[in-house]
Amino acid sequence: MDLKDKLVSSFLAFENRVDVDAYVHDVRTDAIKIFEEKGFPSKKDEAWKYTSLNSVLKHDYSLFPKQEDALEYRDVKKYFIHEIDSYKIVFIDGKYSSHLSQTTHDGIDVCLMSAALSKPKYQLVIENYFNKIASKDSLTSLNTAFSSEGAFIHIPKNKVVEKPIQIVHFSSGNEAATMLQPRNLIVVDENSHVQIIERHQSLTDNPVLTNCVTEVFANKRAIVDYYKIQNDNLTASLIDNTFINQKRESVASVHTFSFGGKLTRNNLNFFQNGERIDSTLKGVTIIGDKQHVDHNTLVHHIEPNCESHQDYKGIFDDSAVGVFNGKVIVEKEAQKTNAFQANNNILISDKATINTKPQLEIFADDVKCSHGCTIGQLDESAMFYMRSRGIPEKEAKGLLMYAFSNNVLSSVKIPEIKQRITKLIANKLGVNIGFDL
Repeated sequence: MDLKDKLVSSFLAFENRVDVDAYVHDVRTDAIKIFEEKGFPSKKDEAWKYTSLNSVLKHDYSLFPKQEDALEYRDVKKYFIHEIDSYKIVFIDGKYSSHLSQTTHDGIDVCLMSAALSKPKYQLVIENYFNKIASKDSLTSLNTAFSSEGAFIHIPKNKVVEKPIQIVHFSSGNEAATMLQPRNLIVVDENSHVQIIERHQSLTDNPVLTNCVTEVFANKRAIVDYYKIQNDNLTASLIDNTFINQKRESVASVHTFSFGGKLTRNNLNFFQNGERIDSTLKGVTIIGDKQHVDHNTLVHHIEPNCESHQDYKGIFDDSAVGVFNGKVIVEKEAQKTNAFQANNNILISDKATINTKPQLEIFADDVKCSHGCTIGQLDESAMFYMRSRGIPEKEAKGLLMYAFSNNVLSSVKIPEIKQRITKLIANKLGVNIGFDL
């Protein structure tokens, strides 16, 4: 039995053991029908032209890990941004870990998706927001069908969340191979502000496939600052589907740092439903070996006087493969739009590959839109200058590559994350940067 058949045949058993209302049941039932019809995407699909899932789907994954593994904080502390006080929503093999978490209902809801899906007091929020902007593609539908656990964050109007929220998913490796499908729902009401940090981390070399879906709603004048740290083991693969719906005068930014994992696919979708909206999508990818990272982005400008800024940097070594497929759509009504898109890449190895396809679809005539991509190698004249000043070749390369990615870091608003990413970049490049930001 292949993985698709195993998932479809497991759906009824899954539905019978989880407690949800009729609305969620109907949503799940429709979703599994979509997945059964479409199956897993292949390279025949235009959006997956440069990314094959064949090597990832061959494992016999455990869909519902049975054994619970109690982790000690000291053993996993390094995977948190532990230099700051934060709320924490922590999962081990898809199950909530209460002793590693710090949730709250004090004026805001930072808690569990399972509670939101099953308790009557959350029913109105679920019916208004759950699965409202997630697409109907096969992998998102698969996650919807099996959605039961993840982070549920609801920030009522006029609230500035006093400390960041960390969402961390650990895979213990108790199973020979594990498939996880976390589902996050984040609703930020009018005039509210939240910062979120997300990480998926394997603790062994057993294969893990994570198919994650996150829906984010930034209502009027809300500010959402989101950071994704992807530095997993080389046996772990992540398909991350994020959908962000913005209302008038809201500001939303997503920074994605992709350093680890076997295969990583980031589907990031912004929908601007209002005027004077600002959207920021930035990323740094540094990979080697046979790693594969695919960024697939969409910004949909629907109404006038809005901005979007995309800036993705990639550094590829060995036989690594990078993909960037970025689309900006500007509707006829979206006059006075300012949309910027850039994808710049450095190939260190002759065997590394980058496939980049920036796209603009503009139906308005009074706009400022630009896009571009570059693929190159390190500046030889800059290398010569640094070598002539006594800097060894390895350190010179590292400093040049660090400078190449630095403008993405400049917009990170949490200093401790900026310091952590600086150290991760230095480690990936094999140099000692010698300073903190």
